[in-house]
Amino acid sequence: MAAGTSNYWEDLRKQARQLENELDLKLVSFSKLCTSYSHSSARDGRRDSSDTTPLLNGSSQDRMFETMAIEIEQLLAKLTEVNDKMAEYTNSAGVPSLNAALMHTLQRHRDILQDYTHEFHKTKANFMAIRERENLMGSVRKDIESYKTGSGVNNRRTELFLKEHDHLRNSDRLIEETISIAMATKENMTSQRGMLKSIHSKMNTLANRFPAVNSLIQRINLRKRRDSLILGGIIGVCTILLLLYAFH
Repeated sequence: MAAGTSNYWEDLRKQARQLENELDLKLVSFSKLCTSYSHSSARDGRRDSSDTTPLLNGSSQDRMFETMAIEIEQLLAKLTEVNDKMAEYTNSAGVPSLNAALMHTLQRHRDILQDYTHEFHKTKANFMAIRERENLMGSVRKDIESYKTGSGVNNRRTELFLKEHDHLRNSDRLIEETISIAMATKENMTSQRGMLKSIHSKMNTLANRFPAVNSLIQRINLRKRRDSLILGGIIGVCTILLLLYAFH
């Protein structure tokens, strides 16, 4: 019976790790798609306004975005289901309620799921904002082009309109450059997170194989926390004494 429940737990962990790896790859591709869409929209904004040929690149990227978003949402739903099964296993009658290793593993998988969910929604919101701004700018360009090809009256208003459009395009370019920097920073942080996750996983493996090491790590953490509290108390008392001495 114990061997069967142990195999069930290991199967759940394998499923969780597999889904996490798939999500990590999907989110990196999703972020790159958003970045490429931002760059392509910036290039399209700098195109000659006389070029009215419709572009297919944006529509294909939109379809790719919708497809990848659906795939990521499905993977997140599956990972959530696996985490729920792991939680049910840890709360079942046949499993000791104070098994720190199981609870720690479950919490780590929950944290990873939360990080991936937050990253997906953030990237999706950025993509939607870029697409909405690009649609707005495209509408403005069409209005300007239609106005320029009109009867030619109100040239002063046309010039003001064009100047305002140039200001908006410059502001849009600055925003896109800022978004590109943020995307590059996020990719670096994602890479660092993968390295930290690998290190953390190896430490957990060692802790699970050697319970004494896990117990030692917990005692070290408790001692570090206690020393921090004592040091903080001493600093606080010294600060209060210095203040009393300074004002008296």
